[in-house]
Amino acid sequence: MGRDPRSARGSAQLTTTAQVVPNLATFSVDDGFSYRVPPELGTIEVGTIVRVPLGGRKVRGYVTSVRAGAERAELRSVVGVSGEFPIFDDRLLQTARWIAAYYVAPLAAVLGATSPPNLPRRVALPSTGDVPTLDEPVPGLGERLVAGARIRPQYLVQGRRLAEAVAGAAAPVLDNGENVIVIGPTVDEVGRLADALRDPYGDRVVVATSREPAAEQTRAWARTRAPTGTLLVGTREIAMWPGGPPGLMVVVDESRRAMKSPQTPTVHVREVARRRAAVERFGLLFAGPLPSPEVLAAGAEIHQPQGRVWPLVEIADRAEEPPGAPVVLERTRAAIAATAARGGRTFVLVPRRAFAAAFRCTTCGDVRRCAACGSVVGRDGRCPRCGLENSACPSCGGERFTPLGVGIGRVVEDLGRSIRGVAAAATGGGPVVVGTERDLAGEASFDLTVAVGMDAVVHAPNYRAAEDAMRALVRCALAVGEGRGRRCLVQTAHPGNPVYIALRAGRPLGFVEGELEARAELDLPPIGELVAIEVSGDSGKADEILEKTVADEATLRGPAPTTDGGRWLLQSSDLHRVKLRLRPAVQKLRDGGSRVRVDVDPVDL
Repeated sequence: MGRDPRSARGSAQLTTTAQVVPNLATFSVDDGFSYRVPPELGTIEVGTIVRVPLGGRKVRGYVTSVRAGAERAELRSVVGVSGEFPIFDDRLLQTARWIAAYYVAPLAAVLGATSPPNLPRRVALPSTGDVPTLDEPVPGLGERLVAGARIRPQYLVQGRRLAEAVAGAAAPVLDNGENVIVIGPTVDEVGRLADALRDPYGDRVVVATSREPAAEQTRAWARTRAPTGTLLVGTREIAMWPGGPPGLMVVVDESRRAMKSPQTPTVHVREVARRRAAVERFGLLFAGPLPSPEVLAAGAEIHQPQGRVWPLVEIADRAEEPPGAPVVLERTRAAIAATAARGGRTFVLVPRRAFAAAFRCTTCGDVRRCAACGSVVGRDGRCPRCGLENSACPSCGGERFTPLGVGIGRVVEDLGRSIRGVAAAATGGGPVVVGTERDLAGEASFDLTVAVGMDAVVHAPNYRAAEDAMRALVRCALAVGEGRGRRCLVQTAHPGNPVYIALRAGRPLGFVEGELEARAELDLPPIGELVAIEVSGDSGKADEILEKTVADEATLRGPAPTTDGGRWLLQSSDLHRVKLRLRPAVQKLRDGGSRVRVDVDPVDL
């Protein structure tokens, strides 16, 4: 009599199997591998960091699923568990998979962003006092969040007092025992924001930026593991931290370039926040003086005040000056001199850090180039490419050159002829400070701010040029301290441009809506999609692989030559399927020895 097969199945030994994605920067391990979990390791959950054998070595990996079933003899076993608790759950894993697909990145690279620098350990939670009652910047938002209502992302158009707005939005959520994550653009700005938030919230405020030691960052990560009414403030690196999960995420100045990672994966905080809020069902509030077209296209609810968002801006029309006027107009120079004479401080915004973009021969008008290699030569005549000293114009032999474009050095030299105390921002403070947008991260303490040469940014050959210029000019205006007699002065030869019209009006929404309409006509982000691909090495081989990958589903432009390879641009209304095919194509190029950078939604073209 034969054996009952049901009895055989019933006697089979059950075991726990974990699907593990090894922590390797390659697409080939995205699906993970199955491993047996020995009983002595205890319970393993999704998000647990483990050590597993792979080939002839042991590697760290992330558990993406756990299941029970009959034991399979061919499976290798998990070697050990690292850390004291999981670093993500199923919902955060869902967001990580979306990020990996959207940004053409290995899943392991995204999962690593959910963890602190060191292995997570338990920390003691400090005792905290009562949450104060504060004015809410968006009336009724806190009540809806605490009630668990699903609400679309909110955008608070706020020029000054951002810390007060963040504190007011966080109060109901913290009082409900849930965590709040606040993300700012730079380390210095996050530090000032955290200091302001400690006034009402004390020890509830935890800071995590790249400047803190790894141990401090890990301690901050562990503080927010469970909902305890903690307010985590940090830079873009915390966008994928679990946070409890949070009850509210606040993103300050989402349109700033610092909110997008320059390295692959080129993740943008705004898109991570939107995806997480939708999947994990927490509140999302954007706050800043200038919403991006992406926020409008995503359907965020905009809250714009009735009056001006930023201080008054005065326009100095270059067309009113005679031909050949200096880079700093007499009207502007007089305003700077008067401010310095009464002991005030001035910040002069320029578009670039170098002395000038290029130089032109005053005899023949040609751009100054190297006689040996043809590269553009700077002020000192030394070729940045081959090092040759060039004293004369290779076209006519002329030895006098005029700067083209506006840079810090040129403005410092120009103003320094008639005004004392003019210095570049990098050299420290003084009565007149000249710098670029990156130097505007300080406190608003200037009596006068001036923008010089920004027409070059407004009209740059980049579809984001107007937005870039508007953002820098708005920040320049907001750098003016409060009080009578303080102002912002902007030089331009095109006062009728939408950028300057919106700047004078002090209200950004009309400008952003116009930008969105213009991009929609050209199928540009956020309506269409763009991906830039940079490859070092054999550009011919890369071109062939990319052409086959794209097929007829997108427009492929390039390659544009780079110093060690080429750069391509992909454009389409929908690049989802192309991105999926890009994954093995990129891996093939990397396996062949090339360095590949995939920039999704590039800010620079």
